[in-house]
Amino acid sequence: MRLATVRGRAHVVTDPDPLRGVDVEQASGGRFSADIASLYPVWSDLVAWAGDIDDAQVVALDRASLGNPAPRPAQVFAVGLNYADHAAESNLATERTLVPPTFTKFPSSLSGPFSPLRLAGPTVDWEVELVAVIGRTATGVAVDEAWSSVAGLAVGQDFSERTVQSAGPAPQFSLGKSYPGFGPIGPWLVTPDELADPDDLLLTCAVNGEEVQKSRTSQMIWSVPELVSVLSGICTLHPGDVIFTGTPAGVGAARTPPRFLTPGDRIVSRVEGIGEIEQTCLAAD
Repeated sequence: MRLATVRGRAHVVTDPDPLRGVDVEQASGGRFSADIASLYPVWSDLVAWAGDIDDAQVVALDRASLGNPAPRPAQVFAVGLNYADHAAESNLATERTLVPPTFTKFPSSLSGPFSPLRLAGPTVDWEVELVAVIGRTATGVAVDEAWSSVAGLAVGQDFSERTVQSAGPAPQFSLGKSYPGFGPIGPWLVTPDELADPDDLLLTCAVNGEEVQKSRTSQMIWSVPELVSVLSGICTLHPGDVIFTGTPAGVGAARTPPRFLTPGDRIVSRVEGIGEIEQTCLAAD
């Protein structure tokens, strides 16, 4: 199943190209809400219902009207240094530790798949990421059972203002990555069973048509199931919670000379089997 927010209403996407789908509230006769955030606590019921959608209820959808498919998470986890090549380009240790380096992006930073990016300063950087959204309450989940706790996957960007991120006696990761619009997610949520291998997906990022990042999620130091297991062993994960799973090498700050985003730049982020999101940079207020 692919679940999207279209003009603020939950839709099951039946065809991504051309984009078509059904309004969840209307098609279910009110059994399920139009509010996509309210669907995660009843995820298994929703998936079962979506298997019998009436083709007569399918309508054309406007891609430009897509919004964030996980708009109100109780918690947003973001994992750092989860690809060895990115850790190496950052001159940081690449070995696996007791727990993955984890911070948060505050929920107010989350935005839709085609929202503009208002630059917060002169050193805003890109980080394409696979995003996992939780579909049931999870506490102490075993690795081999962790996929059952994941509602689905989406494309994400962990935009980062590097000057703020590194300010002070200790890094300010959460603040430097939580300006408005610094966490676009989309274009929709894809359930793991839609993917041939949800543990091995190609992800790329291009700036103005130039590919700047390319890797596969199989190269993550901590896989999605391992992240769900470790995080749920420390914090209870709630339906609708979001996990940004880390970025591969190719970020602007690691280049010589460093390269950062400027007004007018266009960033396209893709994950195989899911789709792409796109942001256009606007000047700071």
